[in-house]
Amino acid sequence: MIEDVKLVSQKFDISNAHTLEVALLHGAYGSIEKLFALTPQEVSGIVDQSGLRGKGGGGASAGEKWKLMPLGEDKPSFLVVNCDESEPGTFKDRQIIIKDPHLLIEGIIATCYAIQAHHAYIYIRGEYKPFADILQGAIDEAYQAGYLGKGIFSKDFDVDVTIHRGAGAYICGEKSALLESLEGKRGHPRLKPHQKECEWYFGNPTLVNNVETIASVPYIVQNGSDAYRQYGTPQSPGTLLFALSGHVNRRGVYEAQFGIKMIDYINHYGGGIRGGKKLKAVIPGGASTTILRADEVMEARLDYESMRAMGSSLGTGGMIVMDEDTNMVEALKNLLEFYRHESCGQCTPCRDGSGWVDTIIGNLLKGKASMSDLDKTLAIANTMDGKTICVFAPALADVIRGFVTKFRSEFEAYIRKSKR
Repeated sequence: MIEDVKLVSQKFDISNAHTLEVALLHGAYGSIEKLFALTPQEVSGIVDQSGLRGKGGGGASAGEKWKLMPLGEDKPSFLVVNCDESEPGTFKDRQIIIKDPHLLIEGIIATCYAIQAHHAYIYIRGEYKPFADILQGAIDEAYQAGYLGKGIFSKDFDVDVTIHRGAGAYICGEKSALLESLEGKRGHPRLKPHQKECEWYFGNPTLVNNVETIASVPYIVQNGSDAYRQYGTPQSPGTLLFALSGHVNRRGVYEAQFGIKMIDYINHYGGGIRGGKKLKAVIPGGASTTILRADEVMEARLDYESMRAMGSSLGTGGMIVMDEDTNMVEALKNLLEFYRHESCGQCTPCRDGSGWVDTIIGNLLKGKASMSDLDKTLAIANTMDGKTICVFAPALADVIRGFVTKFRSEFEAYIRKSKR
């Protein structure tokens, strides 16, 4: 039996909770009094002890990232909130923005205080214009109430928040490409530093976190690290907003604690497979995670360690469910077209490899491919893996290998049919 837990989504079902008046009636900004009773270091320590992990795909420790931010230096520090939600199958951050934007603002205030930043930028997907308008409305309300701006909450602390709309490039979801874009440059990922360090915005120390990560902070500040750790698993504490789409009866965004079985989640929240059909596969964490067969889904648990042990990733928690009638060749072709278009082109293995595999699978669907071409897709995937600046190409390599190796019989059937 699944226990329904709502740490981030508790206001999602409340009408007009995006407005300050309604949000305040249901506990918004309740963590602020406790926040300013703590030192910045204490806030970072509580977040670190909670085990909060980044909820934008990587799953890295949020507390460890925060501790990389220098305190007491002359240079200004910045917070950048990543809302460039362009991963196919992922649509959870927009729920926070349209259902409870003041929770995000509350989290921004807490995070800025912890890292001693006075300006936060929310980098939002350009196509999210209607959602950005709702968020801007909430920000305007917060300014009018004295929750943002100079001397917030009558304290000696300033916080300004600026929304920056992207221009529709998927690669800008990668944090360093996002910062390049924010600086007015082409959205190309940066080379990784040799050692762990914070990010840099115009040469100033910067923290980049995903929307849901920041929206999780108020609960932790208000209730403590132990309260957060009572949910989930020891290694993956807390909850995640899972976006459920595809061939299920109830598509949507449902919060659940880490560690529950994937099939239980699909049945409990999604109402099972649509039309009473059999499950064939699930892409577990957004389109760039390795696909799982139905038998793997039955064993899979929704936490970072379990998914890694199965050769996949929890990613953003965007589950795409496929029933028995799904054509896996066409499904891969659909994904390849997206990735071919969205490669920034900076690295040759990614730029050429994504297009090459897309062309091969396209020829396969047209009856113009051979078995050697199918093997070639795997060779190209191996060439793409680990030889580029960012994880775009390695992620696509996993997608290719997952489809071709786990459903190879379907790909071979196309080739045999074309040879008749």
